[in-house]
Amino acid sequence: MVEVLHNLLSKVVDYAIFFFEFMGVIVLILAGIRGVINYFRKNPRTQLYLAKGMAMGLEFKLGSEILRTVVVRDVQEFLTVAGIIALRATLTFLIHWEIKKEEANGELEEK
Repeated sequence: MVEVLHNLLSKVVDYAIFFFEFMGVIVLILAGIRGVINYFRKNPRTQLYLAKGMAMGLEFKLGSEILRTVVVRDVQEFLTVAGIIALRATLTFLIHWEIKKEEANGELEEK
């Protein structure tokens, strides 16, 4: 019975990881396309919109890495996943910092 539940959990987690990875890629692609369109339209908020899209895509990817820790089999695999999570979390933090900076600059320019 435990083996069946373990296999079921592994399958569910594998599909969820695939879904989150896929959604992250789609969001990043759409943000990139929107960024290119806004760039050619000379939209002054292009960098902000692109950063928000990248942050959202990275959060989906980060979610998939967190789920991946559920099915880790050994210490080496755990360390690899932990490293990826740390890198993606750092990137997400830096992008959110950039977003706040851009929003603050936009508010100053509007006044």
